Amino acid sequence: QVQLVESGGGLVQPGGSLRLSCAASGFSLNYYAIGWFRQAPGKEREGVSCITRVGSTYYADSVKGRFTISRDNAKMSVYLQMNSLKPEDTAVYYCARRPYGSSWSRPSEYDYWGQGTQVTVSS
Repeated sequence: QVQLVESGGGLVQPGGSLRLSCAASGFSLNYYAIGWFRQAPGKEREGVSCITRVGSTYYADSVKGRFTISRDNAKMSVYLQMNSLKPEDTAVYYCARRPYGSSWSRPSEYDYWGQGTQVTVSS
């Protein structure tokens, strides 16, 4: 069955870095775009980044220049390198599979989701 499993979250000080991983199984990763979303307490889930089948990348304005998304189809994995982290980046981060669509940041365009990994940025 289709599975997405996030890892790499944790507690980091402001200005620090984390690398999130999304391990995919049960489908051919190279046929799908993968997105990263986050949800903070009391807030809606928001799109952070997306990488298409051919490697095109998209970012939310709030993370441009700080976060980098990448994929390794051979390892069935997608990564989110997060640098210069800020307290406002604190959230549960999810990866999700996107079969098609016109707006990468719209959650409804994603059909399978991971369970999430907590990222906390605090001194």
